Amino acid sequence: MISMQDHSGKNDSFIKEIRKLMITKQLNFLIGSGASAKTISLMSSAGDDSVNIGLVEEVKKISKKILMNDDAIQDNLKDYTRFLESVIDVINLSNSRQTPKSVNLFTTNYDLYIEKAVDELTGIRRFVFNDGANGYFNRFLESSNYNRVVSYKGLNDNYISEIPSISLIKPHGSVNWSEKDGTIIIGNEVSDNPKIVKPTGIEERDTYLDNHYYEMLRIFQLELDKPQSILFVFGFSFQDKHIGKMVRRALQNPELLVVAFGYMDEDKRNILSNLNMDLEKVPKNFRIYTPEDFTDRYLTRNKDKYGNDNMNFELPNLTKIIKESSEEDLTDDKSK
Repeated sequence: MISMQDHSGKNDSFIKEIRKLMITKQLNFLIGSGASAKTISLMSSAGDDSVNIGLVEEVKKISKKILMNDDAIQDNLKDYTRFLESVIDVINLSNSRQTPKSVNLFTTNYDLYIEKAVDELTGIRRFVFNDGANGYFNRFLESSNYNRVVSYKGLNDNYISEIPSISLIKPHGSVNWSEKDGTIIIGNEVSDNPKIVKPTGIEERDTYLDNHYYEMLRIFQLELDKPQSILFVFGFSFQDKHIGKMVRRALQNPELLVVAFGYMDEDKRNILSNLNMDLEKVPKNFRIYTPEDFTDRYLTRNKDKYGNDNMNFELPNLTKIIKESSEEDLTDDKSK
């Protein structure tokens, strides 16, 4: 049996810095298929049509179970719900005069876990959810809807308080999107023919040829170009070359910080390879953390197919880091 790596000597001092950055920077997350891996197979970029068509059907099947609140998806759904709950709490700690009480969730996933998690938190946490839709009975996608801030005004007009806002941007589409007369309709059920960028290996071409997907990516680029922005990457190894190119370009912005989390230690090498980066020439504003960087307190124990124990970094571990954010992390922040 292969023994696990000893993490007892690691120092988690960088965790406090990560938590503070979440509060003081303009917050963005890029979430990939790894976040849904408990129930949905990882997407392949190899261009194998039969495999990828099967994966799209799998996403549709699981998304129907999500909408039905099926027992089979509860564990994965709880991961998302607790993650979103922690994100809402942490943006509540930010100073709205310096940093908007908002977060952008960019995801290449087609599934409906985030949307369902939003429903789970409605009435439990005060927040505004923005998926870019206009309309009531017929909800259609309009990218300009993302540029909104919602505030609560006191009954006597004596104060204005910004309400935490979550914006969901899906640059590869969603299984509840359908197209009609050139318009994207966002429905409350899984579409038979969803508007998505299929993992054919030529996603870059398909994305830029379609105005709707292009607009989603333009929002992604604009957010990364803003001063004092931070992008946390989870469950995403940058196999999507077009997104990798955008991140590489955005790293030229010295005020941007990109922090990527890897499920296992090998992911660091994979991420750098997919971004065509040399280990010795990684930009100072790009960081990659894998299990070897954490103590066991921030890792999850799993067994591999051979029965060996492994320590991995999963979505609940990221949630734990976020949930530990507190006012104490701002004691030396002059803006607070």
